[in-house]
Amino acid sequence: MKAIIYTQYGAPEALHIVELPKPTPRDKEVLVKIHATTVTIGDCRMRSFTVPPEQWLFARLYLGIFRPRRTILGMELAGDVEAVGATVTRLKPGDPVFASTFDAGWGGYAEYKCFAENGTVAPKPTNLDYGESAASVGGGGTALRCLRQAKLQPGQKVLIYGASGAVGTNAVQLARSLFGAEVTGVCSAANLDLVKSLGATHVLDYTRQDFTQQGRFYDVVFDAVAKFPDAQARQALKPGGVYLNVHRDARPTAGQTRLQELLELKELLEAGHFKPVIDRVYPFEQIVDAHRYVEQGHKKGNVVIQIVQH
Repeated sequence: MKAIIYTQYGAPEALHIVELPKPTPRDKEVLVKIHATTVTIGDCRMRSFTVPPEQWLFARLYLGIFRPRRTILGMELAGDVEAVGATVTRLKPGDPVFASTFDAGWGGYAEYKCFAENGTVAPKPTNLDYGESAASVGGGGTALRCLRQAKLQPGQKVLIYGASGAVGTNAVQLARSLFGAEVTGVCSAANLDLVKSLGATHVLDYTRQDFTQQGRFYDVVFDAVAKFPDAQARQALKPGGVYLNVHRDARPTAGQTRLQELLELKELLEAGHFKPVIDRVYPFEQIVDAHRYVEQGHKKGNVVIQIVQH
C-alpha cells in the first residue's frame, strides 16, 4: 500500500510517499480502506516538532526524542471496511466508516489502517461524503468537549475567538444549534461572512477590533486557537463567566469513551447540528503542499486529503 511517512522532524518536505505492506487484521481488528483524511495544525506541529513550551517534554517522550516514533501522521479518516478479523461482529466488510486515530498510533496518511473492533471507528454519517466525515472527527469532538465544560444554557452569550478554524467553525454551529446560545465570532475580515453564515449573531475582525474593549460581556469566552492572552480574555466575562482554552479544556466527557463520542457526533451530524467546513481538498500526492498551506495559519475550517478518487 502507499503511505506518507516522515522519518525526521522538519519542514513539509520531510513527508514522502513510500510503499508498505498492506496490513492484515487480527481476530479482533477491522481493516479500513481509507478514502479521505485531513491535515490539521496538530499534524503540522508533530511533523515539525513545534509544540507549546508547556508540552515540550511530554511531546518529546511521546513523539520520539531524536526522530519520530510513529512515522505515519493523520489524526482522522473515513473509508470503507475492507476486511474484519474472525471474531469481529460490530462491523462488516463494505461498511462506510469514519474514525479517530488518536488511540491507534495515528496512521491516516495511508491507503489502509487497522483498528481494534472496540476502537474509535464507527459508521459514517449518512448525510456526509468521505472528506466531510473525516473532517468532522477532531474539530467536532474538540468543540463539543470544550463547550460542555461551560455547562451552557439556552440564551447565554458565547464569544468564540478563532471562529473560522477547524474547531471554531464547529463551535459556532454547536453553540447556536445544540446549546441555543447567542454567538459572537472573532476572526479575520475575510472570514466574517462565513462565520455569520454558520450562526453567529455578531462577528468581529480581530485585526481591527479588540473584543475586550467593545463594552460587551459574555457568559463564556472560548479561545478555539489558543492565541489570545488568558488574563486579557477574562476581562470580557460576566461575573461567574467561564473561560475556555482549546489547549486545556478539551477534556473527555466523564464516563464517555472516544467511541461513544464518535457515535454521538454521528447523531449530531445527521441531525444537522453542525457540518464541517471544507476549505481545500488535495490529492494524496500533494501532501507537502497541503501541509505548507495549513502551516500558514489561514485555513477556513478543514483541509482534506483525498486518497480514493470519487
